[in-house]
Amino acid sequence: MDPQKEPQQNYLPYPPQPTAIADDEIDLRELFAAIWKGKWIIIATTFVFAVGSVLYALSLPNIYKADALLAPAESSGGGGLSKMAGQLGGLAALAGVNLGGGESSQTDLAVQVMKSRQFVDAFIKKHDLLVPLMAAKDWDLANNQLVLDEEIYDQNSGEWLREPKGLRGATPTSQEAFEVFSKEILNVNQDKDSGLYTVSVKHFSPYVAQQWVNWLIEDINKVMRERTIAETSQNLDYLNTQLQKTAVADMQSTFYKLIEEQTKSLMLAEVQEEFVFKVVDPAVVPEIKDGPKRALICVLGTLLGGMLGVALVIVYFMSKKNNVI
Repeated sequence: MDPQKEPQQNYLPYPPQPTAIADDEIDLRELFAAIWKGKWIIIATTFVFAVGSVLYALSLPNIYKADALLAPAESSGGGGLSKMAGQLGGLAALAGVNLGGGESSQTDLAVQVMKSRQFVDAFIKKHDLLVPLMAAKDWDLANNQLVLDEEIYDQNSGEWLREPKGLRGATPTSQEAFEVFSKEILNVNQDKDSGLYTVSVKHFSPYVAQQWVNWLIEDINKVMRERTIAETSQNLDYLNTQLQKTAVADMQSTFYKLIEEQTKSLMLAEVQEEFVFKVVDPAVVPEIKDGPKRALICVLGTLLGGMLGVALVIVYFMSKKNNVI
């Protein structure tokens, strides 16, 4: 043996050890085995949630939706007034008279007015809707009567029984009623292709829903007609005053044309009942409920219970495994 050659030494005195990461890895077979062992927990949790979701779904009252299909009225832009906007718009602006922005702008304005706080508040007060809006909780089909929440409103004495909170007393405020009406009751949509509007109302009673839709259409047409009559009358007063002040023949001719068109617009507003919206398909009493989706609630509740049961089993398995390690 060559003394200069040293025997080869094994520099790995210990066999390779598994890394620490491997200890934290989850074996799928162990995981499935743990889920199988905890199957009764999963079944019990799923069953409890399924029964709970069914009971919850059955406790929810039916909601009915009535809707009406509306078309913008041809005269909503001011009749022949919009035709003169291009020719007389400059002179009218100098005279301080508004010729109107066309049919679509008037219709869009009417939609925004219908959704406004002022209109909704006046609508609720006019038709005395505060109780059926804020205190109703169901509908009695046999007697066709609303079921009121006795904890909120005493029907015999006509008193509100709510607990006051801050600036909101026992009686619901206008702001509360507006929030409920605009978020839960009223919905206005426009079909971009046809340009038609759908006004829908949801309520516990199908008869109330249908009646409120009709009232909304009547009131918005009336409000927009009154606004146009007031504005046109003010314009006519101003134009007649300016006509008396000027002696220029061209200006007098312009004022006569403006007065003529304003008079036409005033006549149309006073005559037409469907001033902004024409009813294409009126609202009817809905025979089928719109909600709640009880089958969907039951399915989602059952799935939630199953997932929660699996999660509980996995958490128990992981905690037990870590304790053993």
